[in-house]
Amino acid sequence: MRPDIVIVMTDQQRAGFTRRSGYPVDTMPFVDRLAAAGTDFTQAYTSAPACVPARTSLLTGRFPSAHQVRQNSTPAHARFEADLLDVLRAAEYQLHFAGKPHMPRGADDFDTYNGPYFHTHGPERDKQEQAFDGWLERLDHGVSEEPTPYELRCQLPYRITTDALAAVDAADPDQPGLFWVSYPEPHNPYQVPEPYFSMVAPDDVPDRITGPEGAEVKGGSYAWLRRLQEEKRPGYDAGWRRYAANYLGMLRLLDEQIERLHEGLAKRTRPRLTIVLADHGDYVGEYGLQRKGAGLSEFLLRIPLVIAGDGVATQRRDEPVSIVDILPTICEAVGQPLPEGVQGRSLLPLAHGEGAPEAEFGSIIAEQGFGGRARDVTDRPPLHFSYDGPTFDELNTVTQSGAARMLRSGQWKLIVHADLAGELYDLDADPAELDNLFDSERHLAVRARLLHQLARWQARLTDDLPTGVYVPLRLEHNWRWAPTTPTSREN
Repeated sequence: MRPDIVIVMTDQQRAGFTRRSGYPVDTMPFVDRLAAAGTDFTQAYTSAPACVPARTSLLTGRFPSAHQVRQNSTPAHARFEADLLDVLRAAEYQLHFAGKPHMPRGADDFDTYNGPYFHTHGPERDKQEQAFDGWLERLDHGVSEEPTPYELRCQLPYRITTDALAAVDAADPDQPGLFWVSYPEPHNPYQVPEPYFSMVAPDDVPDRITGPEGAEVKGGSYAWLRRLQEEKRPGYDAGWRRYAANYLGMLRLLDEQIERLHEGLAKRTRPRLTIVLADHGDYVGEYGLQRKGAGLSEFLLRIPLVIAGDGVATQRRDEPVSIVDILPTICEAVGQPLPEGVQGRSLLPLAHGEGAPEAEFGSIIAEQGFGGRARDVTDRPPLHFSYDGPTFDELNTVTQSGAARMLRSGQWKLIVHADLAGELYDLDADPAELDNLFDSERHLAVRARLLHQLARWQARLTDDLPTGVYVPLRLEHNWRWAPTTPTSREN
């Protein structure tokens, strides 16, 4: 029997902020239990640290340089043969969506569509929800210093879960379904009602790894973003612990809504494959920054990823994997062939406890930048892509211009920029990525090895959509580098 597919996506959730990851605050006890009963991928990465590029990667199984969506304002640029919805339509799935889309698909592409929800509003049922959305708008993507003065039922995650459960109740029990639930939190604005607001006192928030001094060491777009932030909200960094405390409370609120969703899905008797993940991370005070924007740090790139359900092994997997791998994983779970141009790899064998070929799962990459020349403060850049108004937008011309590629392999991390500048970090010794070893004589061999791996990835990521007419081979797992990968092609 084909399984129901459940995708639970959060927005801007940094990996490592859970008890199962060793964090001292119990933020997501239900998701921790779900991970303990399934497979917890501890080294999962986004394809790009921005919402629309990352979500388009999940949808298409392609990296941004291939699907062409490199910033949040260009979902219409998406390039692919077939995506997740096409695959599941072909398998005769009913398609249900609730929450924040921020991707190339919308209301007309689903059987039921409850949205769009964004960070300051969503479909409103009554005056209380309308008032709450107005309050969110006035918060201006900032940090609330007081508990949110509205009931829990007004919170966007609660409303989205209510919508999703209505779709579950109305779904045909004899037909498999996709239930895609996309929460806008814990993305800014950072707010939460009681009891979540008081769950962690600011003084009890665990220390960050680096503060504003880290932004100055990093320089470039990090220092630029910090200056913008201080111009918009002077003295922000002095209150970073309140921001972090709100963020942790938002995780607990989310966790309870995910549990509520899980309980509602139990009414359906079909097997189920549940995937819980985020689109990208958040600084949560690192480098004296909030939100996202500058650079390819682990704080923005690493995401939580849990796969649970029938046939999934109870385990932790430490192989580096990607949001790009979700589409091929679902293709294999529902017995559908991979669309042409898919660049991800199926994680289903790993979730079932099988071994992972080192050649295939020894490294992972991510991308940033919409291309062109990298801009800096001397260019007098606008604060926003579309206007020069006095606003703090972290996804601005300085932080998003140019192009960069990141490769993670074991303890090492390589970043190469289009202007040939490079970064190399030993993450075991330097988790904040402040000691750049790229030009270190002692690390030339490591640099060469990682550059070789990155070159192989770049060859793999060359857009292969046009080759479909000539190369009919479709690999079961998309494990192109595995020793057992077929090499023959039909003539």
